[in-house]
Amino acid sequence: MSAADTPQRSATPPLTTRELAAVDGVLQDVKASKSSPDIAVISAPDVGTPPAAFGAGGPMLKQFDQSNATSRVMSQASTPPRSVVGIGGKVAKPDYSEAKIVLAMVGLPARGKSYLSNKLMRYLKWLEYDVKVFNVGQLRRSRARQKAQQSGKREDHTASYFSHDNVEATRLRDQLANDSLEMLIQWLREGGNVGIHDATNSTRARRQKIVERVSKEKGIVVIFLESVCDDPAILAANIALKVSSGDPDYKDMSREEAKRDFERRIREYEAVYETITEPHLSYLRIKNVGSQVTLCHIHGYLQSRIAFYLMNLHLKPRSIFFSRHGESQFNVEGKIGGDSPLSERGMRYAKALPALITDNIGDAPLTVWTSTLQRTIQTAQYLPYPKLTWKSLDELDAGVCDGMTYEEIEQAYPEDFANRDEDKFNYRYRGGESYRDVVVRLEPVIMELERQENILIIGHQAILRCLYAYFHDLPQADLPYIKIPLHTVIKLTPKAYGCDEERYTLPIGAVDTHRPKPKAPLPPPVPPSHSAREYYAKDA
Repeated sequence: MSAADTPQRSATPPLTTRELAAVDGVLQDVKASKSSPDIAVISAPDVGTPPAAFGAGGPMLKQFDQSNATSRVMSQASTPPRSVVGIGGKVAKPDYSEAKIVLAMVGLPARGKSYLSNKLMRYLKWLEYDVKVFNVGQLRRSRARQKAQQSGKREDHTASYFSHDNVEATRLRDQLANDSLEMLIQWLREGGNVGIHDATNSTRARRQKIVERVSKEKGIVVIFLESVCDDPAILAANIALKVSSGDPDYKDMSREEAKRDFERRIREYEAVYETITEPHLSYLRIKNVGSQVTLCHIHGYLQSRIAFYLMNLHLKPRSIFFSRHGESQFNVEGKIGGDSPLSERGMRYAKALPALITDNIGDAPLTVWTSTLQRTIQTAQYLPYPKLTWKSLDELDAGVCDGMTYEEIEQAYPEDFANRDEDKFNYRYRGGESYRDVVVRLEPVIMELERQENILIIGHQAILRCLYAYFHDLPQADLPYIKIPLHTVIKLTPKAYGCDEERYTLPIGAVDTHRPKPKAPLPPPVPPSHSAREYYAKDA
């Protein structure tokens, strides 16, 4: 048969990109509903991998971006595909019920134990593990305050109280450590995942007691985290912070007296201190907050995750700046997603941004991170600093709703629209993402942020909400409603026990894209700008 005799078939119009995204979403739903799904087993990354492999532009990050790339589509007509029912569904919280760890701190005073405890708690809570720090010092102060209120007499907690030769005080301190551990174990029984025992735990005998007690509990494991510090500059800074930050132990002392007493307390602990050498223990030893890390018997996903995070921390002073891109054309039109350019006002913001940043940071080095979308790249174009582009920083993928206005989404999918408003963190757009998905893909960004010094991230509303919630330890339920306005720079300064914040708003108008939570009278308040330490236990 000749070519001329070949029957002509009617041309089938190609699917639009939004329809392709819809088909992809349907296929994912069908795959998830199989009664016997195929399970791919992927070996966990070696915790010994140098953290630099996850650096911006590094091989691990490129692999992560390629494997997690979402289907981004150019904005087409706003009419939703008829074949799709609903815009998505809720994503279930991961089941971490089997994860039960007692993480017992080890170290002399002023070695950064509480700093590491609180950093780790914030990180794991951000990833939705249930984590709580049980600080023995806080428990000691709380009970002493209660006794003082009842009897009118204040206990002496100067250096002599911490002497190993003080038999009665040693008994009391051992009892406090035991009580704190019992409270921790009970909390794990009630559903917690990681309980951090923040104490010195400075002798082999004390650590053996912890091991023996935890071994009586089914499904709970114990690992030790020893913080060693011999850097004079870090020690001096830690001691100065201790005696100048309002510690009740030194309420009626001058700073000089408090410093001398605290140094005597350290010497009392040094007299009996035994570094971890027990070969049967699972432990991590961190020297000078990250300069050297030793791992022993660290097994499993969660333990490895903890180890890798702690390997990335440092104490160098730094600032982290957040800014949304300048106002975009889609912002003006009320559309979500897309890859639209900046509006005229957005371009004015991009041109004004360099002066604000350079006035704030001076001659200090700074690196600018942007997403791959043109509105963030355009906003960064006039900044005189090195720039890195991260696909992980791209805006939350709206899937089939990409390029639509909220009014169009509400009209087309009224039930789904209402459901997403009620549980915005868990709601995943069909063919797109939920806030929970965004948190997962931002984990390498958090790791790199902890490694770096001064960083300016020019990002998107959902992305910056997730990062902001990490640094301020905000609950996931509030995360999607954090107000991150356009044409505003947020400066975060990490401190030992929190994060200070400053905001700078440029006098360039922009639309307000914030949508408060329905039925909520007020949006979640911006956290107070402080990094003060807590000195009393909430549950004494």
